[in-house]
Amino acid sequence: MEYIVADIKIECQDGMIQIARDLLTDDLGVVGFECFEDTEDGIMGYIQKDAYDRKKMDEALKSFILPDVSITYTVKDAEYKDWNSEWEEAGFEPIDINGAITVYDARHQDADSIKTPIAIGIETRQAFGTGTHETTRMVIEALLNQKLQGKRVLDCGCGTGILGIAASKLGAKDIIGYDIDEWSTHNATHNASINNVTNMQVMLGDASILKEVKEKFDVVLANINRNILLSDMPVFASLMTIGSTLIISGFYSSDVPLLEEKAAELGMEITDIRTDNEWTCLTLNKKK
Repeated sequence: MEYIVADIKIECQDGMIQIARDLLTDDLGVVGFECFEDTEDGIMGYIQKDAYDRKKMDEALKSFILPDVSITYTVKDAEYKDWNSEWEEAGFEPIDINGAITVYDARHQDADSIKTPIAIGIETRQAFGTGTHETTRMVIEALLNQKLQGKRVLDCGCGTGILGIAASKLGAKDIIGYDIDEWSTHNATHNASINNVTNMQVMLGDASILKEVKEKFDVVLANINRNILLSDMPVFASLMTIGSTLIISGFYSSDVPLLEEKAAELGMEITDIRTDNEWTCLTLNKKK
């Protein structure tokens, strides 16, 4: 595959550059960038040449949420490498979540070596969501507090499928996941298979695809950025009943008031808040 690399420069207040990097990689991931590396004054982002859309990238940068930040960039063809092979072979270390679940790299480790009650093997294949990011870990932590036995779960922007797989391992009856990226849907289906999860269906599309779903859900999971959450929460709420739970992450603590306001409009209230390095995870209950 041929790739384009974007060299992105960030000018911001002292001490804010890492937060800016994290938010920027989240926004650019939505428009097709697959991998990032930090530079002294910003990030380098990699995207398949066929997927690169300058207009979409400019729109993502224009709507960047941090104030007083200047972002400039240049793009060029990336040096040819087998990027997919490099990213997959790099792997990741096992992640122990509260001594209950271990997420491990299925390419480099065997489930028999895992000591926690639940082991989830993930083959990354370019998709986001290995458990190494704070938001993924916090959503799984929140899931551990849910009584999922026999419940229906919706995984919005499922990436590697890790959250839906975790829900299945914790007793959920049926899981539906969806993602806008075709590669991610294939990866989520593959990861479900290698974890012997047979009750998870994966669909390709954004939240509009949920109009095809008639059943309601007991638990809805969405680890996506703030703007998409604000846009899609009404769709999520339409598929929930009184008492259903919404677990959301992918945003900073400063975003909580906006999300709480939107949730209140939809008859939901916060029951739990988790933070890790300013990333935040909210658990909400639908009251009406």
